[in-house]
Amino acid sequence: MKVMQSRLPLLILLLGLLQPASGALAPVLGIGTPIGNATRNLTLPEQPLPAFFSIWSVIFLAYILFAIACLRAREPWMDRIAVPLAWAGVFNVVWMLSAQLVAVQPLDFLLLFPIALASWMAAFRMDRLRETGWSPKKAMADCVAALLAGWITVAIAISIPLTVRSLTSLGATDAPWQMLWLTLVPAGLAAWMFARYVSRSWWYFIALGWGLAGIVLNNWFVTGMNWLAIMAGVVLAILICLRLFRGADGSVIPA
Repeated sequence: MKVMQSRLPLLILLLGLLQPASGALAPVLGIGTPIGNATRNLTLPEQPLPAFFSIWSVIFLAYILFAIACLRAREPWMDRIAVPLAWAGVFNVVWMLSAQLVAVQPLDFLLLFPIALASWMAAFRMDRLRETGWSPKKAMADCVAALLAGWITVAIAISIPLTVRSLTSLGATDAPWQMLWLTLVPAGLAAWMFARYVSRSWWYFIALGWGLAGIVLNNWFVTGMNWLAIMAGVVLAILICLRLFRGADGSVIPA
């Protein structure tokens, strides 16, 4: 256990490099099915534009920078964040390999939850460290934990309609309103739970807002379902306003 703990920063760095490498297995090496291939060229109302998935690059970069910070000048508090982040990285690699090599939607959907649990735990622990003071290293840890937690929330929300379609005879353009709500309602509930019980971090809402903005633009410019784009935009505005004008615990911020 002590040996593993002493090598924890190196493990974080390794996982920071392994995650994007695992995701490139199919598109680069031609092994398996590229992640997202099942939804490519389909006008799905709950999906963000493909370009919005580039947020993974930011998450991986933040993950690697946190690992480097741990290696250069390790501080006692870092292990509390590094452990759940390491588990999130491991689960993310498993999910990426499964999505490419197995490509069974219900399984891929279930494999997202361990990533969410680990990243939410990292964000929870980071939020409790606010009382001990702030620093650039803590800001970096907050960024990677909450950003990953927010984007995994998006990944779970947009995977719900995909899983429903895989288990039924519904096609890509069937029941668009219902499929959109199957995405927006869980995302909104998750945002409330995160802010109420987990963390005050803005990074979570930045990632979640990024995903919802991608859904808005997808429906406005690609699917042509403008009313769906407007509804997604309304939900996005509500989430931003709640975070701007209400505290993370749901209490009104005093003027």
